[in-house]
Amino acid sequence: MRSTRRELLKAVAGGAVVGSALPGCADQPEFEPRQPAGTVKTICPYCAVGCGMVVSVEKGKVVHIEGDSSHPISEGTLCSKGASLVGTLNSPARVTRPRYRAPGARAWTEVSWDWALDRIARLVKKTRDSHWIERDARGRTVRRTEAIAHVGSAALDNEECILIVKAMRALGLCYIEHQARI
Repeated sequence: MRSTRRELLKAVAGGAVVGSALPGCADQPEFEPRQPAGTVKTICPYCAVGCGMVVSVEKGKVVHIEGDSSHPISEGTLCSKGASLVGTLNSPARVTRPRYRAPGARAWTEVSWDWALDRIARLVKKTRDSHWIERDARGRTVRRTEAIAHVGSAALDNEECILIVKAMRALGLCYIEHQARI
C-alpha cells in the first residue's frame, strides 16, 4: 500500500497530539528555569561534541568553568581543553580585537571591527569578480568562482552550517568543506 504525503503528515501530526496526551507529558515545564545570578549555561566552543558548561562570572570576569551535570551529551565531563578555557579567557595574551599586518610589515597593528570587516568584504568581492566564471569550457552556464574556498568549523550546529553554505553558494563558491568531515 502506498501512502500519500498528506496521509503521512496526518499520521505524524496525530502522533504528536496523542504523544502530548500521555501521562507525565502535559506537566512538563515549557522552559528551564533561569540560572542563579552569576552563572551561565553554555556549550564548549572547541569541537563538535557540544559539551555543556556552567560558567561562573563575577564583576564581568569569568572566574570558574565546570561541566554541566544536567547536559545530555557530556553529563558534567569536560576534556582538558574545555576545562582549561577559564585560563584562556583571562589570559593577558588573548587577542580580543582584530589585528592587521600589512604586506611586508613585521608588526601587527590593532584595527577596528568596521575596518577589518570592510576590508574582508572588499577583498572577497574583488577576488570573486576578477575570477568569475560565467560559462565552462563546454559553454554551459555555471556562474561560479574557483578562487575562493570555505572551511567550516566543527563547533557550528546544523542550522549555522546551512546558513553559511547558502551564503557561500550565493557568492558562487564551489569549494566548500566542513572541518568535522576532514
